[in-house]
Amino acid sequence: MALASATATTEPIFRARGLTKVYGSGEAAVHALRGVDLALNAGEFIVILGPSGCGKSTLLNILGGLDVPSGGEVWYHGQNLTHAGDAQLTQFRRDHVGFVFQFYNLIPSLSARENVAIVTEIAQNPMSPEEALALVGLEGRLDHFPAQMSGGEQQRVAIARAIAKRPVVLLCDEPTGALDSATGVRVLQALEQVNASLGTTTVIITHNADIARMADRVLTMGDGRVVGEARNAQRIAAEALRW
Repeated sequence: MALASATATTEPIFRARGLTKVYGSGEAAVHALRGVDLALNAGEFIVILGPSGCGKSTLLNILGGLDVPSGGEVWYHGQNLTHAGDAQLTQFRRDHVGFVFQFYNLIPSLSARENVAIVTEIAQNPMSPEEALALVGLEGRLDHFPAQMSGGEQQRVAIARAIAKRPVVLLCDEPTGALDSATGVRVLQALEQVNASLGTTTVIITHNADIARMADRVLTMGDGRVVGEARNAQRIAAEALRW
């Protein structure tokens, strides 16, 4: 099953030019990013593909305001994040960005509904926890605790928590990395639904090349650089993926 590809008609949400990131100094310095240029457009579903250690997570953390570059610049809707202070970056993350990580980071003592409510209670214009959980297919698991759910269900709760504040962009770091293929597909279907229903710009970083088939656009990274870019003429629906 193929999905229509998004066509960008507006100014990019993110623009990065010459991004570098160096950890440490001298002979021990690690160059995580070595001059990354990119643009991410509204509503796109983007996969950033590459092996472990190529700089994918570092790039995602800089885009999401969790880290700052050593050099270069990154803009969000024309706002230069490179020069933003801690308070500005905190507000940026709170108001505009949702994060999904490989490990779910749910609070064990809280139900699915309560884990999502942590975000809805501080967001400006949130959806209800019930609405967010329904969007990822968990309307029947509202009062279950993490220990009562499978890994895939816990990851979908994490996605619901990330999207409940209606973020403009959803940044996902290896969201299926700890899951088997069938469970991973269900998680990808949830991300696909969020992208289609809310128009959320969705970025997935992964080492799994099969996942790239469901993207509008695929960026390939290697050794801290973007070494390739391709656009899928047709997006493959998550339900058709196997690895």
